Amino acid sequence: MKPQSMLFTIYGEYVRRYGGEIWVGSLTRLLGEFGMSEQAVRVAISRMVSQGWLKARKIGNRSYYSMTARGKKRLNEAAARIYKDLPAKWDGKWCIITYNIPEKRRGIRDQLRKELGWMGFGMLANSVWISPHDLVERVKEIAENYEITDCVEIFTADYKGIDDPQQLVEKCWNLDEINQAYAGFIERYQPQYEELRRQVERCEPISDSECFVKKTELVHEYRKFLFIDPSLPDELLPDFWVGRDADRLFRNYYALLDPGAVRFFLSVFESAPDKE
Repeated sequence: MKPQSMLFTIYGEYVRRYGGEIWVGSLTRLLGEFGMSEQAVRVAISRMVSQGWLKARKIGNRSYYSMTARGKKRLNEAAARIYKDLPAKWDGKWCIITYNIPEKRRGIRDQLRKELGWMGFGMLANSVWISPHDLVERVKEIAENYEITDCVEIFTADYKGIDDPQQLVEKCWNLDEINQAYAGFIERYQPQYEELRRQVERCEPISDSECFVKKTELVHEYRKFLFIDPSLPDELLPDFWVGRDADRLFRNYYALLDPGAVRFFLSVFESAPDKE
């Protein structure tokens, strides 16, 4: 686990729920639970500040860090997908993005591709990406931020092709590969969940710090699916979709660990003594 990636998990899972701002000493203590040194954490924080994810506020001799508007938006998007805060029924519409970005702006083009991949778009053809979710406004915002509005076109359309929608999906996403990744997640965490469930049934204690470590690692690993799983509607998923079982396991294991994990976080968490 890399400190910067873990910081995203800590902010997304805990800090955003308790005011959004935290003392740097609390961060180093929390990440120290995963064997990360204070220096490594501070370096990661500095990088996130320079990349525009975090902002600092100094009070006396203490520094407090919160997510920037850009960072908050990313965390909200991640939470919506992790906890399946998506429309229950698909309206059959596709969001289609095309772009023609000059070679001299290749760096911007690469960044746009990363953003589209993060949001769950799949590449149908060179410079043509599709998603079954309404992401028009989000793409507009990204295009404006990168100053490429004149290079990007956005459409919302029905699919009228010869293939059925599932075959269209197969052209854009490797669902077999995603299924295998979910199977690996279940293989790793099912035994841990069963053991903890038995401990609870036997009334055997588990420390809050252990709950914090286990729950944070669980969320951290599950968050990786944001980069490979486009969160397709049920109508577009194959009958045998391991993601459903993985989601059920995640939620059950999360529920057992959450109370103790939150207690430990709050015992370490220190926010600024005042607000701007």
